Amino acid sequence: MKKIGLFGGTFNPPHLGHMLFAQEACLAYELDELWFIPVNVPPHKESDELASNDDRITMLKKVTERHKTFSVSTIEVEREGPSYTVDTVKLLKKQYPDEKFYFLIGGDMIDYLPHWHRIDELMTLVTFIGTKRPGSTSASVYSGAVELLDMVQVDYSSTMIRQRIAEGKPITYMVPDEVEKFIKERGLYEARRSPATD
Repeated sequence: MKKIGLFGGTFNPPHLGHMLFAQEACLAYELDELWFIPVNVPPHKESDELASNDDRITMLKKVTERHKTFSVSTIEVEREGPSYTVDTVKLLKKQYPDEKFYFLIGGDMIDYLPHWHRIDELMTLVTFIGTKRPGSTSASVYSGAVELLDMVQVDYSSTMIRQRIAEGKPITYMVPDEVEKFIKERGLYEARRSPATD
């Protein structure tokens, strides 16, 4: 039986905090594999702040290809409609009935677990691995069922990175080099100026 970690999110963009969490979870729980699962973003919701599915997948593939344990699953991007974690996990367990699945979530998501779709059912399907995040309490009614990973805290988010890019500030040392290069090449997250009006 393989132990497989699932790490879902927008990864908009993926940053070093994501990669550190993934690495430490693999180490602490002796995971055989860790799959990054970017959520589906409907085309009509894309904006200057939201990279396309293709761009987010490309960034993830660039940073996972050098780590033999990491890979990218496009299961949610390929499925139309809302991407509910419980549906994704049920499908994966059907496809891989002999594997044990873990699901990685940040401290802010632990606080939000009571609002997750069919959370009680999901709790029976996977073991949640959480990490504390500055500003989160990790004190929801489900927090006792989440295994907390003690690791170095990274106090920045994808939102902060997008804001820095829009403001023309550097993001070096916040994202992997491959991601920074791709963002610059594609002009992602840059502030868009409205055309001048007379």
